[in-house]
Amino acid sequence: MELQVSELARQEKYKLLIGCIVPRPIAWVTSLGENGKVNAAPFSYFNVASIEPMMVSVAVMRKPGSVPKDTARNIAANGQFVVNMVDVHNVDAVNQTSADYPADVSEVEALGLQTSPSTRLEVPRLTASRIHFECRLHQIVELGSPVTSDLIIGEVVHVHVADELYEAGRIDAAAFSPVSRLAGHTYATLGEMFDRPRPEYKAPLADKS
Repeated sequence: MELQVSELARQEKYKLLIGCIVPRPIAWVTSLGENGKVNAAPFSYFNVASIEPMMVSVAVMRKPGSVPKDTARNIAANGQFVVNMVDVHNVDAVNQTSADYPADVSEVEALGLQTSPSTRLEVPRLTASRIHFECRLHQIVELGSPVTSDLIIGEVVHVHVADELYEAGRIDAAAFSPVSRLAGHTYATLGEMFDRPRPEYKAPLADKS
């Protein structure tokens, strides 16, 4: 099967990407609107961007007509957001916040979600999450012409981790029980885990013949 990207419709590209690039971690992002309301929305185009400085990236697709989503607009305006991590205990609430709420309606208020203060930011954390990355905006990269996506890169300035998930400087993946996105309406848990130690390069021995 050979697929010419130039011949694919937008929806075909979308289905191909989300079906092939799996599983995808989910950033449950909280941000503050101009009206002071807390916005909460999940994004699965999310990953680590840098270790030092510590950064994460979240791509927020724009609405038709190149209209920025509430999350991207809020972050551009006040330069801060929180990534609340998703697990088996909060995934149902996460899914509820994926609905297309009007800009003046807070998903947090509408769904009765509990929040906790952040340490370094005005934006609150979602109590239902057990890992939180407090982020300050580093850069927004506009992708496409006209723009179809806002790639948000944030510097992590503070991290909250539930005690039961953190041991000897590592996250206990089994205790964390993260949830990822697949295609369509499908989510996934970790499933079977296995190790593959990273190999060491060994230069070939010189030929003495």
